[in-house]
Amino acid sequence: MRGAVAVKAGSRPPWVGLGAAVWVQVAGGASSTFALYSHALKVALAADQRRLALLGVACDVGENLGLLPGVLCNRLHPALLLLVGAAACLLGYGSTWLAVSASGPALPYWLIWFALCLAANSGAWLGTAVLVTNMRNFPLSRGAVAGILKGYAGLSAAVYTVIYTGVLHDSASNFLLFVTLGVPVVCLVTMYFVRPCEPSLVENSSEQVHFLFTQLSSVLLGVYLVAATILDHFVTLTDAVNYVLLVIMVLVLFVPLTVPLKMTLFPSNRRKGQSDSSECSSSSADHDHTESLLPSSSASNLGNIEDDDSMDIDILLAEGEGAIKQKRRRPKRGEDFRFREALLKADFWLLFAVYFIGVGSGVTVLNNLAQVGIAAGVADTTISLALFSFGNFFGRLGGGAVSEYLVRSRTLPRTTLITCTQVMMIIIYLLFALGHHATLHVSVALLGICYGAQFSVMVSTSSELFGLKHFGKIFNFISLGNPLGALLFNSLAGYVYDQEVERQHATTMDTDIACHGPNCFRLTFCVLAGVASLGTLLSIVLTVRIRPVYQMLYAGGSFSQPRSSAH
Repeated sequence: MRGAVAVKAGSRPPWVGLGAAVWVQVAGGASSTFALYSHALKVALAADQRRLALLGVACDVGENLGLLPGVLCNRLHPALLLLVGAAACLLGYGSTWLAVSASGPALPYWLIWFALCLAANSGAWLGTAVLVTNMRNFPLSRGAVAGILKGYAGLSAAVYTVIYTGVLHDSASNFLLFVTLGVPVVCLVTMYFVRPCEPSLVENSSEQVHFLFTQLSSVLLGVYLVAATILDHFVTLTDAVNYVLLVIMVLVLFVPLTVPLKMTLFPSNRRKGQSDSSECSSSSADHDHTESLLPSSSASNLGNIEDDDSMDIDILLAEGEGAIKQKRRRPKRGEDFRFREALLKADFWLLFAVYFIGVGSGVTVLNNLAQVGIAAGVADTTISLALFSFGNFFGRLGGGAVSEYLVRSRTLPRTTLITCTQVMMIIIYLLFALGHHATLHVSVALLGICYGAQFSVMVSTSSELFGLKHFGKIFNFISLGNPLGALLFNSLAGYVYDQEVERQHATTMDTDIACHGPNCFRLTFCVLAGVASLGTLLSIVLTVRIRPVYQMLYAGGSFSQPRSSAH
């Protein structure tokens, strides 16, 4: 019989950790703001578009190079992961600030590349710490948790844009200094609250209401950020008004913390041995006790999350001595996989390929957003970045909510949503290829939605196919598809752009280093449309293959306890 853990004084519900994770995700998304300081960096380094595009790739590589935090998340407390992320941010963005502000000696290009990679890698440490912890704290609401946390990470660029335009007066140097110091401060403040909790393994309506409230508060923040950015673009605001807008934004970011506040002030009645929601243990002993209460199954297996590589070595030695005759049964899809076991599955590589195409091509547009806008006749990047950020947020949040509906009411795999977004991306890239000023902002917003939806769906899908026990390693490896796609597609975009710049200068003798007109990116977007067609085909194949897994996991429209991987 499974009972609730006796919680000591000072323990907190996991909603406090989720509220703190919101702040960490917003702070850790600074890598998506490359467009705000890319031009200043280009001038400081006297770089051409190809070299600048490679600096954008450095951000993508660092942001998605999460295998090390993925491995260590089973060995270290989340607070230690946050500390490492804070240190990486301080060193990486600090070095970039020195280059842009010219406050120190001139730094070589290769050093700035590694500095940006290190700076963006701080987001991988922060994201792994809060995502893995909260996915395990809310195992029955993975789609909602992934959507909320990835959604707030998607809003990060819009939050930073409001600060950049309203408070820092469009200064790239001041912005980099703000990120250098601000992100570590957020980590130090929140590290005490992000911790493992005893998960609730019984669905209840109040938890779903709390998730809906948190989702609505994030939508409110997204709408507010876009409105504030557009207002600042069309109206000259005084410093006092800008600071008022900033205070309102901060207050809205605190809204998710009203859930644990309400649960503390107005606790609901509960039966003995059953809790409304899970609770966080304030000691490592309680955490060990919590782990023993969890099922050993795949889709909701959170118990004994310690890495078992040493156990594998002991088993191999025993087998070699003849002490163990029976081999370990390989897990089936929907059960807990070791990382090396997941690498042998076709579904793993199909999911990787789909993610590589969808997100890798989308981040290429994000990295070149300033140049795409200039080519279409839009000089101000802030509106486009805010729209992409809001679309990215809406896609991540909506991707979690819509995919949750698909699996619970229709038992359709979450990758059905990826297929739909890939089809939309074909149309969007063709619109970009036209290079019209009138369709630019609409295309940017729609691309952000598709880009964000694939983020949250990949996170939830990988946890359901291969389990939560080694989820940190698995999803961080799949995340490598982002920088690999960015490297390939950015190289193409930079080459085509520079070729067109040379052609325009040869005919006009203009000294402007920017490219103007639809030909700057037309070939690139036509190629991306073809690649999205391939991604659509692969996502259909993956969806058909994993449909039986979702019928097993969500039979009857609700999450069922799957088979134990121990049998």
